[in-house]
Formats: sequence, C-alpha cells, structure tokens
Amino acid sequence: MEAAVGEKGEPCGLDVALAVIGGKWKPLILFHLRSETRRFGDFKRLVAGISEKVLIQQLRELVAARVVVRHDYQQVPPKVEYTITEFGTTLADALMPLCEWGVRHRSTIDAIMPFR
Repeated sequence: MEAAVGEKGEPCGLDVALAVIGGKWKPLILFHLRSETRRFGDFKRLVAGISEKVLIQQLRELVAARVVVRHDYQQVPPKVEYTITEFGTTLADALMPLCEWGVRHRSTIDAIMPFR
C-alpha cells in the first residue's frame, strides 16, 4: 500500500488508520473496550443499532488486526470476552480527540444532519 502524501509532501497515516477502523462501528467498539474487558452481549447493549451479524464481523476484523484479543472459555453456556491490546489502546487513544470533537459539535451536526 502506497503512503498517502499531502500537497506539501507531508505524510498522512489516515489511510492506514482507516484500514483498521474503517466503518461506522469499530471506533465505538474500541471506545467501549478502552475501560474494561467486554462480552458480546455488552456490545449489543452499548453499540445501539448494530446487528449481531455486523458486530461479529467487526469484532473478527479487529481481532485480525491485533487491536482486540478474543478469549473463548470453551464452556456451556458460551463465554467469550474481548480485551483491547496495547496496540489497540494506542489507536483508541488517537480516537479520543475525535470523540471530544463530536461531543462539542453534536448539536450542530444534529441540526445539519438530522437523519444521520
């Protein structure tokens, strides 16, 4: 993959970051994993609007990118937990300014994009 370069030749890693967290749900999943290990059911409650199928897919992609670790306890009933990796924490930390921007500008965005 060729690195993105700005007009003045400065490197931009957005292409790399978006390859890992692209989509609507992965940043929200990472946000909820920053503070503690979570189970699948936690995400279904915390990430409003995500389908089970999409949640499974997004978690698999985050595991494949080594941002999240999946621990299957191999028991009945099933118990599976997800934990953010140290590598994933660096990405989640990088997303926090964007989270703060969203908090500050929520009312403006809601007015401009009421059906988002």
